[in-house]
Parts: sequence; C-alpha cells; structure tokens
Amino acid sequence: MKALVLTAAGFEDTELLCPLYRLREAGLQVDVAAPEWGAVRGLHGYSVTANLTLDDVPPAGHELLVVPGGTAPAALRTLPRALDLVRAQAAAGRPLAAICHGPQLLAAAGLLAGRRVTGHPKISRELIAAGARYEDAPVVVDGVFITSRRPPDLPAFMAAIGKALSAW
Repeated sequence: MKALVLTAAGFEDTELLCPLYRLREAGLQVDVAAPEWGAVRGLHGYSVTANLTLDDVPPAGHELLVVPGGTAPAALRTLPRALDLVRAQAAAGRPLAAICHGPQLLAAAGLLAGRRVTGHPKISRELIAAGARYEDAPVVVDGVFITSRRPPDLPAFMAAIGKALSAW
C-alpha cells in the first residue's frame, strides 16, 4: 500500500513527521512530493526529502494522500498540478487527509462544497466560503475526506486514517 504526503516549504513539522513515520511503521510505502525534488524545510527547522516532484506523481497512484498544514498549503494551492493531484485522489474515491491549514488546498481545488470538514480555526471562514460545513472537532470524516484542526489532534487524525485504510 502506498501513501503520498503532498507538501512544500513551510510545512508544520509535527503534522508531516507524525503521519510520515506512523504510516511507515504500519508498513506503507510513503512518498513525499513537493514542487521541487530534494530537501524541504518545515516551519520549526526540520526537513524532509521530497523523493518526487509534483510532476512525477501519477494521478491517484497512492491509496492515501496526506496534506499537512503550516504555510505549505497556501503555496500549493497556487500550483495547478497540486490541485490536479487532490482532485484525482478524490475522484478515485481514495482517502484524502488534511490537517490544520491543509484543507486550504482542498478548498482551492473546489472539493469542499457540501462537505463536513474541520481545519485550523483561522481558516474556518475560508472553508465555509468554499461551501463546506465547518465543525470545530478534533477530526471530521466525510466520505474519503479526513480533516483535523491542529497538532494536538494528531492522535484522532491518525486513528481516522488507520480506520480508512483498513476499510480499503
């Protein structure tokens, strides 16, 4: 089983590293894709290696797509290829997980109309403007969409991802 973490510089470190390592511990092959291949630095100084560029990722080629928060989603939402990747994942009916500011990318891709979602409270108006029904909860699951608010919600976020993958 394969997972993809979609990110850019300025990701929230714990929101990328926790899913990355937990998914690897569960035996998944986890790819990290960013606008450019190589080292990508988080908000708090950690870095990960993007083994794929956005252009290298096959649409819907992963069973799970994870979008961590931080400032990375704001950068990704301006890139047509990033929007295409999340749209393809949703169209394939495969789990799409976003935490903190990650749902900004889903909103920019036009995927949230009528969906129940959560995210960092600072982006709640943006999500509502995209047609979402915002809920202030640790995790919200609506079909293939799994969303969470912030780092303290990572246990609930990862539990929901695990449940979605076990049903896959």
